[in-house]
Amino acid sequence: MEIKFIGAAQTVTGSMHLIKTASSTFLLDCGLFQGKRKEAFEINRTFDQFNPSEIDFVILSHAHIDHAGNLPTLVKNGFEGKIYSTFATRDLCTIMLQDSAHIQEKDVEFVNKRRKKEGKNLFEPLYVQRDAVNTLEKFVGLNYHQKYSITNNITVTFYDAGHILGSSLVYLTIKENEKETRIGFSGDLGRPKLPVLRDPEMIPPVDYWISESTYGGKNHDNPENSEEQLAEILNSSFIKKSKIIIPAFSVGRTQEIVYALHRIFERGQAKRIPVYVDSPLAVNATEVFRLHPECFDNEANEFIRKHEDPFGFNQLTYIKDLEESKRLNDVNGPCIIISSSGMAETGRILHHLANNISNANNVILMVGYCAENTLGRKLIDGEKNVKILGEPYEVKSEVIRLDSFSAHADCDELLNFTKELHKHGIKKTFLVHGEPEQQKIYKQNLEKIGIKNIIIPARGLTQILD
Repeated sequence: MEIKFIGAAQTVTGSMHLIKTASSTFLLDCGLFQGKRKEAFEINRTFDQFNPSEIDFVILSHAHIDHAGNLPTLVKNGFEGKIYSTFATRDLCTIMLQDSAHIQEKDVEFVNKRRKKEGKNLFEPLYVQRDAVNTLEKFVGLNYHQKYSITNNITVTFYDAGHILGSSLVYLTIKENEKETRIGFSGDLGRPKLPVLRDPEMIPPVDYWISESTYGGKNHDNPENSEEQLAEILNSSFIKKSKIIIPAFSVGRTQEIVYALHRIFERGQAKRIPVYVDSPLAVNATEVFRLHPECFDNEANEFIRKHEDPFGFNQLTYIKDLEESKRLNDVNGPCIIISSSGMAETGRILHHLANNISNANNVILMVGYCAENTLGRKLIDGEKNVKILGEPYEVKSEVIRLDSFSAHADCDELLNFTKELHKHGIKKTFLVHGEPEQQKIYKQNLEKIGIKNIIIPARGLTQILD
């Protein structure tokens, strides 16, 4: 039995791990790599580490595009198996994969207009909506804690990861030669005490632990302070009549921000100002959230009992129509525009940033993780000149980073989870989904508490599981 690390290896994007047993070959996740556009396109369109037609099935930890977004390319290239996930992940992928295809088609169309005028070769989208629909037909939804036999030798059980709606920790048992091997995969591990969702669950003992390490060397602000911090920004922006532009993932972060705004306005911590959620995907994803209250924590369910809808309130407008989106250019502050993508790489957020980023009165509020080389990371790093859709812009708006909303476990939370899991002994721990510096610190911290045999795999590394 062996595992090969193909994506999210010494980086935080493109999650994809290949496991081969005597009788099966399967993937844990099949995510889109995000970063430099040319490099990302080449990595995403070519499966140079395996043949898609030889993959028997996929186990999907959650619906975020860097974990699920390359499934249509896999199907397009010959994959014919099943995709196993929680029901909520399946429902989110129904809208997210089609939206991803739509965005790719539109972005390529926009860029090709300029390239055609310049006499350059035209680009093609990675996949189109037909490929996304074909992919959705392969999903099999499973409940949390349901032990499911995929084959005679392989079972999977999902536990709540507390990261986004439907996110799961994957627990695998694989029997070979009368021996059972237990593998745990974190997907993206969430944080205790985050709004809306339940806290992460502990999984049963494992022999091998594949752990995300996004914030392996960094601690976040306490999530219980997130609404107070957000209220301070709102009050300052109200006085200055600023536009607050929030790049946010359509699934998870957008709903958390809307929920937080609802609670802030209800308590009178800040004056109500117009809030626009400008993302067709976020609008649809919010409807999926409303269908899955079983994933909510007690506080969110209590809020629902009092207010009926945690994701809707006076002066909140959800926008799908493109013309409505364009009219936001003429809206004066104070107001809030929440749009995707969270890393500011694709979608309508690019147009809002282009229209507002050079106004010193405005605020760009970053509330999530941004991978290296993305526009979001450049803004967080304080770059004063950036390119948006190929055009240069000077960054004059105030850029504020608010990491208390992060849905990724921080350094201490990762450490505590793995420490608890290690009480039963782990043969090897693999650190994935993290940048090298964060992984190095996380490994050192694990070693300090007595955990050994920690591997930080590079892309393409194969490990035998004995």
